[in-house]
Amino acid sequence: MTGKKLIISALVLALVQIGFLGWIIAGRAAILRNGKEVLLKVEPVDPRDLLRGDYISLNNNISRIPVKLIANVPQGAFSSDDSSIMVRLKKGGDGYWQPTAAWLDKAPAPAGADEADIAGHVAAGWDLRSPDATIAPDYGIGRFYLPEGEGMAIQNDMRVRPFGIKLALAANGTAQIKALMDGEKALFEEPLY
Repeated sequence: MTGKKLIISALVLALVQIGFLGWIIAGRAAILRNGKEVLLKVEPVDPRDLLRGDYISLNNNISRIPVKLIANVPQGAFSSDDSSIMVRLKKGGDGYWQPTAAWLDKAPAPAGADEADIAGHVAAGWDLRSPDATIAPDYGIGRFYLPEGEGMAIQNDMRVRPFGIKLALAANGTAQIKALMDGEKALFEEPLY
């Protein structure tokens, strides 16, 4: 009887794990399929990961947020705590979205029809005293993996013409990279599954 219970327990555990992985994949696919699209201008940083192959480490136009954009910096705060941040974006005349405001934790009101919010994380220790200072939120969109052998060529191209990433943003600000863009042309698109 003990062997039968062990098999049933193993099957239940396997089903729970499969269900959890399916939930993660379905959530990502839902954002890619239904999320609001925004385009960010990017610059290359490093094209190679020895263990995972070619990628582009993306430095984009929301990688650094000026402290003066953060509307709710606590009075007398010297540095950031380990916390979340919500950055409001608006489409610029060049087609790329730019940060217009930010809040530690959550935005006080939903984004307008011509705006979008992206959720990020701010590590502890960023200087909040000077309005000229900047912070570097982590949005989880810092790398884009490419087919092997493509990283160096794309990095070289990024140095001579504008590239961007098309994001899909969920209603809560969670971001997924949808495509790597060379001007108006999608070079690589992320599959839903």
